[in-house]
This record gives sequence, structure tokens and C-alpha cells, in this order.
Amino acid sequence: MEAYAGEWLQLLIRWVHLITGIAWIGASFYFIWLDNSLEPPRRQRDVDEGVGGELSAIHGGGFYHVQKYRVAPPELPPTLHWFKWEAYSTWLSGFALLVVLYWWHADLYMIDRSVAAITPMQAVLLSAALLVGGWFAYDQLCKRLGFDRERILIASMIAFVAAVAWGLSHVYGGRAVYLQVGAMLGTLMAANVLFVIIPAQRKLVEAKADGRAPDPVHGMRGKQRSVHNNYLTLPVLLTMISGHYPMTFGHPHAWIVLVCLLLLAAFVRHFFNLRHRGRTVWAIPIVAALGALALAVAIAPEQRPGAGAVTFGEVQPIIAARCAACHAEHPRFEGIASAPKGVVLETPAQIIANAAAIGQQAVASRAMPLGNVTQMTDAERARLAAWIEAGARGP
Repeated sequence: MEAYAGEWLQLLIRWVHLITGIAWIGASFYFIWLDNSLEPPRRQRDVDEGVGGELSAIHGGGFYHVQKYRVAPPELPPTLHWFKWEAYSTWLSGFALLVVLYWWHADLYMIDRSVAAITPMQAVLLSAALLVGGWFAYDQLCKRLGFDRERILIASMIAFVAAVAWGLSHVYGGRAVYLQVGAMLGTLMAANVLFVIIPAQRKLVEAKADGRAPDPVHGMRGKQRSVHNNYLTLPVLLTMISGHYPMTFGHPHAWIVLVCLLLLAAFVRHFFNLRHRGRTVWAIPIVAALGALALAVAIAPEQRPGAGAVTFGEVQPIIAARCAACHAEHPRFEGIASAPKGVVLETPAQIIANAAAIGQQAVASRAMPLGNVTQMTDAERARLAAWIEAGARGP
């Protein structure tokens, strides 16, 4: 019942995380689009009042007219809407999911004994340290490089993320590497809101409330971090869904695959940001598509030599010993309440019906068993491959 309750808890938290993430990312997309689409104010009165740009739109059957001030309005409006809880609730639900799913079952979802013989506590402590350390490293880079060396900042962050992914690939299983990098970037985004963007906005509001001229640097600092968050949205979303695609995290050089995918995702986001400014650079999506295709070809699984003629009688004991602890009507592995993805591998008919999936998960990507927790050997994987290549015949 504990495992069953745990799965319900994961479902509810994941649902909340998805809902709040949609709200946060949607707000990011909207406001960056708004900033990039603003036109100079047409009325001199607006210019005199400090309006820096305006935009008219129609949506949902109504007309809208939006204005943005260069620094602040002449006086504060009676109602001022803040956008922060979308970010906070997304991070809180994501952190809860990290704890309930990954930290709680670190021995299954984070540790791969063939990579490093670490304890669950060590895996969890490293994960927590990277959430904090990733933010500290990024924040220091932003503070030291300022606003004028953005390209150096970008290059430094790419190098930092690549170094973290490489280091994690020597400690965690591939799936956990992707999840941890995504969690680190998501934490960085939420921390931008909590520690930089909202405090900067508070200082602007406080200055107006006190009758002082607001310092524009606060708005500039908030805008910089907001743009950074916008570029990180697609990379973080990619890490969120990567666990369903073992051909990426199951590759021998999964960390390189991850870095390439993150760069492609950010590149696509750049296309939309440029388009919103009036520059449609079709070369970007074309290059991104060609890059994704080249990556897919480069990491395509190799045809490994089989182990000669292999019968179903040789394969079934391997499945029973290495796979059926989880893939059963009543899983025996602690923390697993039901067979993952509903795949049951107990009867000959079930094994034969799922032969292609077995080949993809256990042979091509070597993503299963998770963390190789049941210690499937290379010889056993070769026998599975030979059986599948011969037509996956039954008894």
C-alpha cells in the first residue's frame, strides 16, 4: 500500500507541477513577446509621462491597449498585479516531485552501480548541493559580468552546464543526469524570480511610493534575468520529458547528447524572440532541424553482434530474473506498485508481444533495468539481442 500511495502522490504532484509550469512559462512567453513587440508611443503626452512603448491587440472578442514605461509611471496605480506565484508554485511542486520520486527512491532512479557505487544518501546530498551551487555559480557570473558582456556570460553558462553534465555522468545513471541538470536550471529560474526580479521590482515601487526617482538599474537587472529565464524554458521542458526517451539518456555519451539538445532548444527559443522583434530568421529553425537530425543519426544504436542461435527457453529466465521484479502483475521491487507503463513480462505471450520494447530498452539503449539494479550482464543483453534478431520466436 505504501508504493500505491506513493504513485498517487506522484500523480497529484506531477499534475500540479504541469499546471503551474504552464502558467509560468506562458507568462514568460507573453511578457517577452510583449517587450519585443512594443512600438514607440504615438502621443506626445505619453512620451512626456515616460511611456517607452505601447501595443494594441485583440483577443477573446475584445481590444487591448498596453503601455510600458521606460522606468516607472508618474504615480503608482491603485492596483498593481505581480507575477511571482506561478514561478514559486512551479518550483515547489517540482521540488516535491524530485523528493518523492527521485530522492525517496534514489537507489532505483538515481544510482547506477555500473557507473559509481554511491549510497542513496550521497546521491541525494549531491543533488541538493547542485541545486544550490548551480544558482550561486550563475548568480556570481551575472553580477561579475554585468549587462555588457552577455555573450561571455552565455558561453560561461554553456561551459558550466556541460561540465556539470559530464561530472554527473560519472556518478548517476543517464536518466538521473538529465533530471538533475533540468532541476538545477529550473531552480536557477525560480531563484531569479525570488532573489532578483521581484526584489528589483519592489525597489522600483518603493522609490515611487517614497517620492524618489527610481534607479533604472533595478529594472535592467530584472529584465536581464527575465530574458535568461525565457531562454531556459524550452531546455528545461526538454529535460522534463527526456525520461520517456531512453535513446537519449541511455547513450554511452548521454551528457554530450544532453548538451546538444539543450543548445538546440535554446536556439529555437531565439528564433521566436527575434521574430517578435520583427526579424524572421528562417535559417535558425532549419539549422535546428538539421542539427536534431544529425544528432539522431549520430546516436542511432549500433548493431551489436548476437550470441548465435538463442531459444525462448534461454531468454525467459533472463527476463524473469532481470525484468519481472518490476514488470509483473504484482511487482516485487520495493517502491513499485504497478508495472511501469503497464508492461507485464511474466508469460511467454507477454514477453513476445513486448520483444521490440525489450530490444530498445535493454539492448539498444541499455536504459533498463533502471540503474541496472538487477545486474543484467552484457552476455545476457547479447542473448536478448540474438533472440529478437532471429524473430523473437516463442517456446
